[in-house]
Amino acid sequence: MSAHKAHAADVFAALGDPTRLALVATLSRGERRSLASLASNTRLTRQAVAKHLRVLQGAGLVRHSRDGRESRYALEAAPLDEARDYLASVSAHWDDALERLKAMVEDSSS
Repeated sequence: MSAHKAHAADVFAALGDPTRLALVATLSRGERRSLASLASNTRLTRQAVAKHLRVLQGAGLVRHSRDGRESRYALEAAPLDEARDYLASVSAHWDDALERLKAMVEDSSS
């Protein structure tokens, strides 16, 4: 498997959880958020939210920085752009295959 496909798989796997999708949506608003702030929007403990954030970090979707004693989390949009591009590529291949199938069916019915 190519590195591009492997990275896309990591991104899709990380996004395959409703809690992580919600965290990405929250962080997509553009402001860096603390763990306490992110946990306050859920029914999860801070430890559970931290675990989800580690998965997102592993896929390159989230980065964190220290602000005093507190960690702040921010969204990294580049992996989402790469995943979108990958899906567009797959979609284009399917569009081409469907066009070939349509042409074949139309030719055989003539």
